[in-house]
Amino acid sequence: MDMHSVDPVVLGTSGVTAADVVAVARGGARVELSEEAVAALAAARGIVEALAAKPDPVYGVSTGFGALATRHISQELRGRLQRNIVRSHAAGMGPRVEREVVRALMFLRLKTVCSGHTGVRPEVAQTMADVLNAGITPVVHEYGSLGCSGDLAPLSHCALTLMGEGEAEGPDGAVRPAGELLAAHGIAPVELREKEGLALLNGTDGMLGMLVMALADLELLYKSADVTAALTLEALLGTDKVLAPELHAIRPHPGQAASAANMLAVLKGSGLTGHHQEGAPRVQDAYSVRCAPQVAGAGRDTMAHARTVAERELASAVDNPVVLPDGRVESNGNFHGAPVAYVLDFLAIAAADLASIAERRTDRLLDKNRSHGLPPFLADDAGVDSGLMIAQYTQAALVSEMKRLAVPASADSIPSSAMQEDHVSMGWSAARKLRTAVDNLTRVLAVELYAATRAIELREGLTPAPASRAVLEAVREAGVEGPGPDRFLAPDLAAADTFVRQGRLVAAVEPVTGPLA
Repeated sequence: MDMHSVDPVVLGTSGVTAADVVAVARGGARVELSEEAVAALAAARGIVEALAAKPDPVYGVSTGFGALATRHISQELRGRLQRNIVRSHAAGMGPRVEREVVRALMFLRLKTVCSGHTGVRPEVAQTMADVLNAGITPVVHEYGSLGCSGDLAPLSHCALTLMGEGEAEGPDGAVRPAGELLAAHGIAPVELREKEGLALLNGTDGMLGMLVMALADLELLYKSADVTAALTLEALLGTDKVLAPELHAIRPHPGQAASAANMLAVLKGSGLTGHHQEGAPRVQDAYSVRCAPQVAGAGRDTMAHARTVAERELASAVDNPVVLPDGRVESNGNFHGAPVAYVLDFLAIAAADLASIAERRTDRLLDKNRSHGLPPFLADDAGVDSGLMIAQYTQAALVSEMKRLAVPASADSIPSSAMQEDHVSMGWSAARKLRTAVDNLTRVLAVELYAATRAIELREGLTPAPASRAVLEAVREAGVEGPGPDRFLAPDLAAADTFVRQGRLVAAVEPVTGPLA
């Protein structure tokens, strides 16, 4: 990871943008604290220290946590209390979480710390920035968050690294004791004081980071899906009349209009569309072709709602208790992940349906009874060759898993902390399964691309649209082979997957179509 690949992200007190999250998580952007943030940190810390000196118990400052909040903790035990909450809550299990997710998690927790509502000392915030900037990534495990009271176990593993404990991955990719990594980069471990351990754990940062990155990925994939749908329509000699703007204007869903416009732009100048009317009339194309803008458009509108939720959460300071501008320190329930969890589940549903309709279009390309003159399975010598038969099996298996992943996590709740935390969001789980769904959607679209480009090339004597020709040229240059006898198919599918995943499909058409919506 190049730690100087993009401009630094400067943290203030008013939140961050989605672009900031992606820059830090994926681009290795350097993180800096503004003077405004440092001043807000110091002011809030002063309030916490004043309360800590008083005999009255204050949750998280001079009491235990969760169901143990009734115990008043003496001053000499409070440092130990904060260390203990981090150590005990760093109880994750299972596979390691991806580096970009952990970087997003740490950055978003630092964002809230810099808001001036948490009572954390400026030096703790600076250490968080130093760890990010050094490319040190705490080892965080898959399981341990219920999405309420924050992503507790994941955030605790990050806080443990700040203390110089546990394990972390260095910029070279090697996992070492966190204390050794901090020392190697000249970073002193933090000695946590009143409220600081708790403030480092209470947040929706993991699920929010994964939501932001999923939205970035899905924005590309929905454009890619419009292109693959257009290519399939063309390969099936379908009609582009259903994409006319006036038809979508009378059902004014903005996502639907955008998808239809994208498909129409890709198909402009095609010599294949509508050709079926000569000698083999079709009154209408199948739903998977004709309704492509309606399905993709609904997903786009779901993304717009999810983006609104993400923007609100990015502007939020999620902690419990919080330091208010008037000096009060108050308990609250803002750490509950329901708003984020719902949209993570909504997106998994939309992604599954987009994959489902793409698979149906692919199957249509391979079935000689429905493909309007294409060879069975797009094979060179059907019977001797199986063509793309099993590529569609793979695609179907991916779609089937995506349907299972579309079952909402946020509809579940499991009580914890001796029934004090008796309703939880499961937002972390919703985010984890959405990442798998997005990954699978990329593969599903890659299979449709592979089938549609082969089918277009098999339409001898007919000229595809200029945008389609640009895709054919680019995809062949990328190592995705065209029609011919059977061969080892997995490398072709992997190359198609990389082509879609890296945004090269959209990049291939936009010089012809202009920017897609």
